Amino acid sequence: MRDSRNQHLCALDIGTSKIVALIGEITDDGELNVIGKGEAPSRGMRNGMITNIDVTSQAIKQAVDEAELMADCSVHSVTLGITGSHLGSLNNQGVVKIKEGEVSQADIDRAIETARAVSVPPDHTILHCAVQEYIIDNQQGVRDPKGMSGTRLDTRVHIVTGASSSIQNIEKCVHRVGLAVDDIVLQPLASAEAVLTDDDKELGVCCLDIGSGTTDITVFTGGAVRHTAVIPVAGDLITKDLAQALRTPHASAEYIKINHGIAIDAIHDEDLDEMIEVPSVGDRPSRQISRRNLAAVIGPRAEELFCIVINELSDAGFPEEQLASGIILTGGTSLLSGIVELAEDVFNLPVRIGVPDVTGFFEIRNPKYATVLGLLRQAYDKHLYVTYEKTNTPWLEKMADWFRKYM
Repeated sequence: MRDSRNQHLCALDIGTSKIVALIGEITDDGELNVIGKGEAPSRGMRNGMITNIDVTSQAIKQAVDEAELMADCSVHSVTLGITGSHLGSLNNQGVVKIKEGEVSQADIDRAIETARAVSVPPDHTILHCAVQEYIIDNQQGVRDPKGMSGTRLDTRVHIVTGASSSIQNIEKCVHRVGLAVDDIVLQPLASAEAVLTDDDKELGVCCLDIGSGTTDITVFTGGAVRHTAVIPVAGDLITKDLAQALRTPHASAEYIKINHGIAIDAIHDEDLDEMIEVPSVGDRPSRQISRRNLAAVIGPRAEELFCIVINELSDAGFPEEQLASGIILTGGTSLLSGIVELAEDVFNLPVRIGVPDVTGFFEIRNPKYATVLGLLRQAYDKHLYVTYEKTNTPWLEKMADWFRKYM
């Protein structure tokens, strides 16, 4: 039996604003424990797509090196997340005859393969095929058909496709830093895995991971994923609006959004008149602006995003009555003050912030780390453990070497 002390796994979230690497350890009792985290600014991505391989590779190396430093180990492979507007999804079904009158694993495999046989563009490939449910003869809602009697097995699946070139580019960035790719996971599914409960999935829920470059949508009903989509509208557009409206550099607009931004002016009345210093471009003097004026810029953009999501859900055939558990917001932009109240007004549904649950490592118990924690859990569920190698390098020496590289 393999020694659990040697079982480690690594997840890598390559986002538009940041790249995060997590290293997890499988404890003696089989639990997942996060032991290393690395983070680096991402400047080679736009809306989930690679725009500069060299810059992205350097950021990946910085994040992984930092995680290895904290975990005191070296890793050779990662579970990788992917998102972007090139991703598409559809639902399909596959029907096969049950050969021996009792469902075998071979029957299940044939039904899934039949359901996977969909026509995709020549420059796309299938990334995921998630089983929604099985139907045996006329019996619907079967979760595990193995061993059940019947004559016909019908499998319903959710299929996710992606552009082959985009997948190859993101893999190339990882390979350039000497790492192999264990698995590629759709980021919307990873985020949902990190913040949704089984009750959410059963009742009906929409998870919105609002990052910097994309908003990832995942819909569950009846315990299964029914729809996924990626919208190229997210937090970075709010920052650009602020930069233009306030005539301030992009970095200053991002700081103001994160630290003082508010999405609706109907709450926290005592705080809305607080004055915020806004740096100007060049050598012009800085100015003062109230948080109420920030809400006048941020609110309409956030409302526009939510309206796009409503249209996406409507086109996919998910009216609000199917989402009894409401809307779960996660991702860095979900931390904006007032965004929950604004979302409840727009969706007319209950809304809450999805915070990932992690044991011990309180720093990453934060919506902006939902995706990478979900990727780590996916790797854990699939037993994608990586070789653990003790570095045996003095801690101070490793720290000094890291600073020489990146500071």
